[in-house]
Amino acid sequence: MDFSNKPQSSRRLVGLIGVVVFHVLLVWGLVNGLARKAIELLPAPIETKILDEVKNEEPPPPPPPPPKLDIPPPPFIPPPEINIATPPPRASTITTTTVAPPPNVAPAPRPANNTKAPVVKAKACKEPDYPAVSERLGETGSVTLQLLVGIDGKVTDSKVEKSSGFDRLDKAAQQALSRCKFEPGIVDGAPAPAWAQLKYTFRKQD
Repeated sequence: MDFSNKPQSSRRLVGLIGVVVFHVLLVWGLVNGLARKAIELLPAPIETKILDEVKNEEPPPPPPPPPKLDIPPPPFIPPPEINIATPPPRASTITTTTVAPPPNVAPAPRPANNTKAPVVKAKACKEPDYPAVSERLGETGSVTLQLLVGIDGKVTDSKVEKSSGFDRLDKAAQQALSRCKFEPGIVDGAPAPAWAQLKYTFRKQD
C-alpha cells in the first residue's frame, strides 16, 4: 500500500475546509454588515399631525377718511332798494312879453297893427326838468330869458335876462326853452326875426 500521498491529501482537505470556513465567515460578515447598513439606511418614521387649517385673516379695512365738508358760500344779502319818490308835477309859469328890438337890428317902429311878437306854442314846448341837486338843496327861483325867434319859429339865440339866483336853474331853463317852437313875429305884415321874453319859475312842491 502506498501512503505517500496522505500528507498532501490532508493538507488539501484542511485548505479546502479553511476556504469553506473563510467563505462562510465572509458571507456571514457580509450578511450581518449589509443588514446593519440596511437598518441604518431605513428612513426614520414620519410623524404626522393634523394641523388646524390656518385661516388667512385679512387685516381690517382702514377707517374711511373724514368727509370733506364744503364751506357754504356766504349768505347773499340783497342790496337795499332805494325808492326815490317822484315829485308831483311842478307848477310853472311861462310868460311871454314883447321885447323892443335893439335899434341896430329892427327897423323903426311901425303901427301896432302891423307888428306882432312871437308866440310860444304850448304843445311844442317842454317844461324844464328840475335839477336833482337843486331840488335836494331846496333851490327855487324865477329866471327870465330873452329868445331870438327866426322866421321859421325856431330859437336861434338865447340869453339870461334875469337870473333865478342859481346857475343850475338858469341853465336848465335856457336849454329846455330854447327848444320851444314859436309862431314867428310879424313886422309890416311879414314874418321877421324878433326877440321874445319867457319867464320860468322853479317851485319845490311840499
